[in-house]
Amino acid sequence: MERSPTLLFVVAAALTNDKGEILLQKRPMDAQMGGLWEFPGGKVDHDESPENALVRELEEELGIIVDARDLVPETFASEPLGERNLLLLLYRCNRWTGTPAALFADEIYWALPKDMSYLPMPPADYPLVKKLQQI
Repeated sequence: MERSPTLLFVVAAALTNDKGEILLQKRPMDAQMGGLWEFPGGKVDHDESPENALVRELEEELGIIVDARDLVPETFASEPLGERNLLLLLYRCNRWTGTPAALFADEIYWALPKDMSYLPMPPADYPLVKKLQQI
């Protein structure tokens, strides 16, 4: 019997400013997929809801405070990742407390969705970008 891949459950945020730009962060060069731009977020722990995981990740990665009620489900992507399958949930958020800072990323960048297609990103992020461009 063929074994099914392990599911890697990940959440990400499309933090949107008043100009319609979305915050992206650049993965550290020494990390897996280093140097690629991505939406901030991370893995969902087994005892967390996706929203609580994203609130935690945004505070850890960017130093901002987000209320889980301000996270609006936007879209998702699924991507094979070696022996695992990545399931990535994207939430939109336009309210937070604090100023985003690159605490774990090499840098952060505000980009309009129309300009994101030109940035090097992990494969699972491109379907999310396409969806954001249609909104």
